[in-house]
Amino acid sequence: MSSASTPIDESVRTRPAAALRPYVAWYSGYRQAGLGPTIHRGLPSPYLTLILTLDEPLVLAAHPDPAQPPGEYRTLLGGLHTSPALITHQGSQSGVQIAVSPLGARALFGLPAGELASGDYSAEEVLGRWATEGQERLCAAADWPGRFRAVDRWLLQRAAEAAAPPPEVVRAWRLLLAGRGLGTAASLAAEVGWSTRHLAARFNTEIGLTPKAAARVIRFDRARRLLGTPAAATLADLAADCGYFDQAHLAREFNALAGCPPTRYLREEPPDRAARPVPKRPSPAEPVGAGWSHRGGTEQGGP
Repeated sequence: MSSASTPIDESVRTRPAAALRPYVAWYSGYRQAGLGPTIHRGLPSPYLTLILTLDEPLVLAAHPDPAQPPGEYRTLLGGLHTSPALITHQGSQSGVQIAVSPLGARALFGLPAGELASGDYSAEEVLGRWATEGQERLCAAADWPGRFRAVDRWLLQRAAEAAAPPPEVVRAWRLLLAGRGLGTAASLAAEVGWSTRHLAARFNTEIGLTPKAAARVIRFDRARRLLGTPAAATLADLAADCGYFDQAHLAREFNALAGCPPTRYLREEPPDRAARPVPKRPSPAEPVGAGWSHRGGTEQGGP
């Protein structure tokens, strides 16, 4: 088989520049070519999704909000959500996916994450010429290290001293991540000194979900990343480890948030293609709660 006809399936991941880490968890570069048509699930995660494509547009056949029609995106900005998107391609796609903390939405995007909740948007429509410039810089780079450096420079120009979310919301979000989505909204409110109702309203504005819904997404994201790994020998073990009542509870949550049972998800998107780190780029350990948002790209190892 000639090199021209050899399928390409690349997936690489790295952390951003240190100055961006309060806002951005990781970058995921992906490139596929010469493959068959594919449908990929864009799953709920604790991160906003920003995607810059390198060639073909990103095609979403279905959005987390079922009222939103299918569309094609050269750049995509998506908020937190509690139902899957469906991404399709005809055998080739490439780009960089950027996992943005909802606490960084004001600094990078000039708006709270709640304004993006459950939606998928053209980043150019929301962020203007800056989004177009980011894609142009990405396309001008020759390799993954160069592309990631280009994204660093692009984001650093945008990062601003914006009005931070209330410290109570920041603390509540970090407690949810550190606790892996366990606990109750009432205990979280008591911890930060607000009423449950007041925390839910302010949290929803700044994060894009209520504390209860965010905890659900964090639990699911962890379960999805552990599914099929040695750490989860059986579905019953996985359910117990991730805070579900039993295996049936886990299955219901997968059906609701992924659109399929865990066994089907594992068949369709097995966890055997962990992203390779970019050479000569430091990759410190992820913060607690980090996971892949699965909007673009192909990395399944937890995107």
